Amino acid sequence: METMRAIRKRESAPGLTLDEVPVPTPGPDEVLVRIEAASICGTDLHIGRWDQWSSERVKPPLTLGHELCGTIVAAGGAVRDLDEGDFVSAESHVTCGVCFHCRTGKAHMCEQTQILGVDRDGGFADYAAIPASVVWRNDRAKLPPEIACLQEPFGNAVFATSTQNLAGRAVAVLGCGPVGLFTIAIAKAFGAGRLLASDHVPFRMELARTLGADAVVDVDEVDDVPGWFARQNDGIGVGVVFEMSGALRAIEDAFGIVRHGGNVVLFGIPARPATIDIAESLIFKNLTVTAVNGREIWETWYTTRWLLEHGVVDLRPLITAELPLERYEEAFALLESGEACKIVLRPNGATP
Repeated sequence: METMRAIRKRESAPGLTLDEVPVPTPGPDEVLVRIEAASICGTDLHIGRWDQWSSERVKPPLTLGHELCGTIVAAGGAVRDLDEGDFVSAESHVTCGVCFHCRTGKAHMCEQTQILGVDRDGGFADYAAIPASVVWRNDRAKLPPEIACLQEPFGNAVFATSTQNLAGRAVAVLGCGPVGLFTIAIAKAFGAGRLLASDHVPFRMELARTLGADAVVDVDEVDDVPGWFARQNDGIGVGVVFEMSGALRAIEDAFGIVRHGGNVVLFGIPARPATIDIAESLIFKNLTVTAVNGREIWETWYTTRWLLEHGVVDLRPLITAELPLERYEEAFALLESGEACKIVLRPNGATP
């Protein structure tokens, strides 16, 4: 039996292991992908720590990894329009295809969704068996592996920003993690008039400036965060606020930063319920509040591909390191330290 390496959550306890496991056999509707690049997400850190969310959601043993790309090396008998040798990425949400949302073109809202690397084996391995229904073909000449594997998380920011008209408007991005930084880059490309950001990690704040933020505030050094944003915007509130961190303070600040009649986009996931003064913070300010999650399948992917293939957005500054699979512990520790943005694992490919 042919075997491969895989980063596994072997049991219901903190920690991960690099195991030798059988190479999966693709089912009739699956393809076997030789993984070339897979980037680490905050979700992977949660599973590694084995916090409350992951302990309630994940059923070990499990191979992690949902941001991936590679080459198809085998395909099931029922697979159409995909061939061995195709360079592909994957939409991580495997939807049911038959519920109300799937049948009405809103598969990203499917309540029966299974996520690669969370509910079923993912791509932190030499090979992964992936349903053909979630495979996305790439042009290798235009998207190298380290960029192709980032389409999945980048699509989150593409979806969030696509809900707003940003041209010429003052925009605030709260939280400069990977998706927040993606959002800054997209907002800049879409013509935001004044682009402001907040975080508390110097490394991330510097990346925000690199990607085009006009000013960035350290929220640990300012008592009145909404006041800082107003001072940066001619004394008035910001037109569009993207809350990308999930921090309770940032969620509260979002409704203070936005101007009357403005828009707040909520993407960050809070660790516990947030309290909002509905009357003062929303109704009396005539706000439009949009809550978004994931990506539209597949519309967001087409926009994502265009932005990346045409160089409208360059994600290379956000790739902190590319490491071989066996250095996964170093990769996870670096991401936990706050001194990294996106770290790409290379199971079968050369690393710089």
